[in-house]
Amino acid sequence: MTDKRTEVCQKQCFHPEMVATVRESMMTKATLQDLAELFKALGDHTRVKILNALYHSELCVCDLTDILEMNQSAVSHQLRVLRAGKIVKSRKDGKNVYYSLDDKHIFKLLDLGSEHVLEAKL
Repeated sequence: MTDKRTEVCQKQCFHPEMVATVRESMMTKATLQDLAELFKALGDHTRVKILNALYHSELCVCDLTDILEMNQSAVSHQLRVLRAGKIVKSRKDGKNVYYSLDDKHIFKLLDLGSEHVLEAKL
Protein backbone atom coordinates (compact mmCIF):
# COMPACT_ATOMS: atom_id res chain seq x y z
CA MET A 1 0.00 0.00 0.00
CA THR A 2 1.34 3.43 -0.99
CA ASP A 3 1.74 6.01 1.73
CA LYS A 4 -0.33 8.95 0.46
CA ARG A 5 1.90 11.34 2.39
CA THR A 6 4.71 10.65 -0.10
CA GLU A 7 2.58 12.00 -2.97
CA VAL A 8 2.23 15.53 -1.58
CA CYS A 9 4.50 18.05 0.12
CA GLN A 10 4.47 17.62 3.89
CA LYS A 11 5.26 21.29 4.32
CA GLN A 12 3.86 23.90 1.94
CA CYS A 13 6.67 25.51 -0.05
CA PHE A 14 7.14 27.43 -3.29
CA HIS A 15 10.27 27.99 -5.37
CA PRO A 16 9.43 30.88 -7.75
CA GLU A 17 12.77 30.90 -9.58
CA MET A 18 12.63 27.17 -10.29
CA VAL A 19 8.98 27.38 -11.36
CA ALA A 20 9.78 30.23 -13.77
CA THR A 21 12.78 28.36 -15.22
CA VAL A 22 10.77 25.19 -15.75
CA ARG A 23 7.83 27.05 -17.32
CA GLU A 24 10.17 28.74 -19.79
CA SER A 25 11.80 25.41 -20.66
CA MET A 26 8.62 23.44 -21.23
CA MET A 27 7.33 22.51 -24.67
CA THR A 28 4.41 24.39 -26.17
CA LYS A 29 0.89 23.08 -25.62
CA ALA A 30 0.72 22.03 -29.28
CA THR A 31 3.96 20.07 -29.03
CA LEU A 32 2.82 18.40 -25.81
CA GLN A 33 -0.44 17.43 -27.52
CA ASP A 34 1.47 15.93 -30.46
CA LEU A 35 3.71 14.02 -28.05
CA ALA A 36 0.66 12.69 -26.20
CA GLU A 37 -0.79 11.52 -29.54
CA LEU A 38 2.48 9.74 -30.34
CA PHE A 39 2.41 7.89 -27.03
CA LYS A 40 -1.28 7.12 -27.52
CA ALA A 41 -0.50 5.49 -30.89
CA LEU A 42 2.31 3.52 -29.26
CA GLY A 43 0.01 2.48 -26.42
CA ASP A 44 -1.63 -0.45 -28.20
CA HIS A 45 -0.31 -4.01 -27.94
CA THR A 46 -1.05 -4.86 -31.59
CA ARG A 47 0.63 -1.72 -32.89
CA VAL A 48 3.69 -2.41 -30.74
CA LYS A 49 3.86 -5.93 -32.20
CA ILE A 50 3.72 -4.43 -35.70
CA LEU A 51 6.52 -2.01 -34.82
CA ASN A 52 8.59 -4.84 -33.38
CA ALA A 53 8.23 -6.77 -36.63
CA LEU A 54 9.05 -3.68 -38.74
CA TYR A 55 12.07 -3.01 -36.54
CA HIS A 56 13.65 -6.09 -38.10
CA SER A 57 12.55 -5.67 -41.72
CA GLU A 58 10.39 -3.84 -44.21
CA LEU A 59 7.24 -5.96 -44.64
CA CYS A 60 4.06 -6.03 -46.70
CA VAL A 61 0.62 -6.46 -45.14
CA CYS A 62 0.58 -10.14 -46.14
CA ASP A 63 3.82 -10.72 -44.24
CA LEU A 64 2.49 -8.88 -41.21
CA THR A 65 -0.80 -10.81 -41.19
CA ASP A 66 1.16 -14.07 -41.11
CA ILE A 67 3.62 -12.89 -38.44
CA LEU A 68 0.86 -11.49 -36.22
CA GLU A 69 -1.67 -14.21 -37.01
CA MET A 70 -4.34 -11.59 -37.69
CA ASN A 71 -6.60 -10.83 -40.62
CA GLN A 72 -5.57 -8.29 -43.22
CA SER A 73 -8.32 -5.84 -42.33
CA ALA A 74 -7.21 -5.64 -38.69
CA VAL A 75 -3.55 -5.19 -39.63
CA SER A 76 -4.41 -2.54 -42.24
CA HIS A 77 -6.43 -0.61 -39.66
CA GLN A 78 -3.51 -0.54 -37.24
CA LEU A 79 -1.11 0.47 -40.01
CA ARG A 80 -3.38 3.42 -40.87
CA VAL A 81 -3.12 4.62 -37.27
CA LEU A 82 0.66 4.26 -37.34
CA ARG A 83 0.95 6.05 -40.69
CA ALA A 84 -1.25 8.90 -39.47
CA GLY A 85 1.12 9.31 -36.54
CA LYS A 86 4.15 9.31 -38.84
CA ILE A 87 5.44 6.24 -37.03
CA VAL A 88 5.56 4.02 -40.11
CA LYS A 89 5.89 4.84 -43.78
CA SER A 90 4.79 2.93 -46.83
CA ARG A 91 6.27 2.20 -50.23
CA LYS A 92 4.31 0.85 -53.17
CA ASP A 93 5.91 -1.79 -55.39
CA GLY A 94 3.54 -2.82 -58.15
CA LYS A 95 0.36 -4.01 -56.45
CA ASN A 96 2.02 -4.49 -53.07
CA VAL A 97 2.58 -1.95 -50.31
CA TYR A 98 5.58 -2.34 -48.04
CA TYR A 99 5.83 -0.80 -44.60
CA SER A 100 8.83 0.25 -42.54
CA LEU A 101 9.55 2.38 -39.51
CA ASP A 102 9.38 6.05 -40.44
CA ASP A 103 12.81 7.17 -39.28
CA LYS A 104 15.68 6.66 -36.85
CA HIS A 105 13.71 8.28 -34.02
CA ILE A 106 11.21 5.42 -34.02
CA PHE A 107 14.07 2.91 -33.82
CA LYS A 108 15.46 4.87 -30.86
CA LEU A 109 12.05 4.99 -29.15
CA LEU A 110 11.73 1.22 -29.46
CA ASP A 111 15.31 0.68 -28.27
CA LEU A 112 14.87 2.95 -25.24
CA GLY A 113 11.43 1.58 -24.41
CA SER A 114 12.52 -2.04 -24.52
CA GLU A 115 15.68 -1.22 -22.55
CA HIS A 116 13.56 0.44 -19.87
CA VAL A 117 11.09 -2.47 -19.70
CA LEU A 118 13.84 -5.09 -19.50
CA GLU A 119 15.79 -3.12 -16.91
CA ALA A 120 12.67 -2.63 -14.78
CA LYS A 121 12.24 -6.41 -14.61
CA LEU A 122 15.62 -6.85 -12.89
